[in-house]
Amino acid sequence: MFSNEIPYSKMLKRCATILFLYYTGYPPLRKGALKLSNLTHTDSMMNEIRELLLNARQRMAVQVNTELLSTYWNIGKIIVEHEQENKDRADYGKQTLKELSKELTKEFGKGFSVSNLQFMRRFYQSYQIQQTVSVKLSWSHYCELLTISDPDKRSFYEKETINSGWSIRELKRQISTSLYERLLLSEGKTNKETVLALAEKGIEMSTPLDIIKDPYVFEFLGVPENKPMLESDLEKALVAQIEKFLLELGRGFMFVGTQQRITLNNTHYYVDMVFYNKILRAYVLIELKTTKLTPEAAGQLNMYLNYYAAEVNDEHDNPPIGILLCTEKGDTLVRYATAGLDPNIFVQKYKIQLPSEEEIKKFLSKEIG
Repeated sequence: MFSNEIPYSKMLKRCATILFLYYTGYPPLRKGALKLSNLTHTDSMMNEIRELLLNARQRMAVQVNTELLSTYWNIGKIIVEHEQENKDRADYGKQTLKELSKELTKEFGKGFSVSNLQFMRRFYQSYQIQQTVSVKLSWSHYCELLTISDPDKRSFYEKETINSGWSIRELKRQISTSLYERLLLSEGKTNKETVLALAEKGIEMSTPLDIIKDPYVFEFLGVPENKPMLESDLEKALVAQIEKFLLELGRGFMFVGTQQRITLNNTHYYVDMVFYNKILRAYVLIELKTTKLTPEAAGQLNMYLNYYAAEVNDEHDNPPIGILLCTEKGDTLVRYATAGLDPNIFVQKYKIQLPSEEEIKKFLSKEIG
């Protein structure tokens, strides 16, 4: 043993102590206790152990999830096959699931309620080719997806959950705010081809139009629909809920700031909110209006885009994108207010509360036919 090294037994003890503190989030150490600054001899060892444990934890989680999905898929398969063999008995399936739930719960514990067994059956029926099941999603994700009867719609949310890494809560929020339908509406003219493309590939972000929604929904603010609101208050509320606002904006958005100053001829102007989309490699400028669209607002946003294109963009950035959010807009007014302006200006409505299902269905039935 070298004279300037810590005894091996002490090193192990110190590593164990650090691991305990790391995983438990224990309060700061008392005077005289072990400090990280004294662990110069064990830093390398600690880093290796930490990496080993974190990688092992991740591999175990993936393996457990893979086995769980496979098991539930096969249970669903067994249930469906037995039901098909006894299809002449009308009450067979319902009664069998009750008995099966009782026996499985008795032997294996929780997780085998009748409703969960029904999800397993639906899981197999919806994904009869097991290889189409993605191990990137958890069983809880699939339970949420299986509540969607439309296969195209379900496929879209599945693709986007994988691509965007949505949690269960985020997936529920996107479904409840009718993201799929709003994206179809934002295309302007919806047809069966766009529905199919959205279902098969999810959101393909290659043009500014791909990030636009109609309408934007800010239900997470918890503000009554008819409550008067200043633009500054709306901006502050969105910043306070920035993570949820970023979720609503979509994939690839990074928050730059609010009230970004532009100075022209000794006059200061302020852009309400500025983001950068790393997928499109473009700045996204958002102007908030708590009233209906005005031509002046469109012209001002056009000036901001010209400034960013000339003064802020670097050689790797694409032309900036402008989104003017207002409570009301008319197609005719939008057409004349934006005529001759930057083509990357989009005038969109926002809602404080969720659009009704009747509103969505009425539009889709008319557009898709």
